[in-house]
This record gives sequence, C-alpha cells and structure tokens, in this order.
Amino acid sequence: MNWPFGKAKRDGCASRHPYVGMVADRRCAPICQGNRSHHGGRNVFVSPISFFEIGQKVRIGKWPEMGPFVNDLPSLLEQQGGRVAALAPEICLKGATLAWEHRDPFDRLLAASALDLGMPLISADQVFETLPAVSRLW
Repeated sequence: MNWPFGKAKRDGCASRHPYVGMVADRRCAPICQGNRSHHGGRNVFVSPISFFEIGQKVRIGKWPEMGPFVNDLPSLLEQQGGRVAALAPEICLKGATLAWEHRDPFDRLLAASALDLGMPLISADQVFETLPAVSRLW
C-alpha cells in the first residue's frame, strides 16, 4: 500500500477518512495541513480520536468495510511513515471549551488538534466553516 500523502509538500494531520481512503475505500474527509518550517519536515499525523471513531463505527456495524483493517491501523500508519498526533489533556480541554455550537466530540477534537498544531483543517465537512478559529481547506 502507498501512503497517499507520501509526496505531500506540507505537513499534515489526517483524520479518519483520508487515512481510511488509503487503507480501504478511498473516501474523503478531514485532514489538516501546516507548513514545513513549523515542524521541520514533511510529516503526516493521524488523530488518535480518528482511531477511536473508526473502531466504534466498526463495533456498532456502521463501517463493516473497515473490520479487516481496524486492529492493524496503528501499525499500518507507522509502516507508511505516518505519525499519531498528540491528544493531550490541553487539546481535550480546548476541544471541550471551543466557542462553537457544534456538539460532535470527534469534530471538536479534530478542530482542537488543528488549532494546537497551527494547521488549517482540510475537510469536505462544511461544519468546520462555522468555526472561524479554524481555517478549512478542501
């Protein structure tokens, strides 16, 4: 398998869909990208909350296509040169206290991660347009 961001010109923080698209079915969803100078290299990060969300959707039957991959996702990420983004208490608190009416905890944590990394969020999900603090690309 080829990491879809292997030739990225900028660092990135991937949530479930771009990563899952590479692994399983080429779906599209949020990733956040920053510049090389900020992080000193071209890195791709996947939010830990993305692993949780994928696992939960597999468990409740909403994403059966990911069943064969779910337990291998962290090692696949490492093999493909990706990294897991931090999910520190400060990021969790930032997500919980964002001045944003959107209640989805996964989206709130993705937004907080993008803010923490200083990266715009690349997402097909227009809900991020309602959060002025996060720059959405896609």
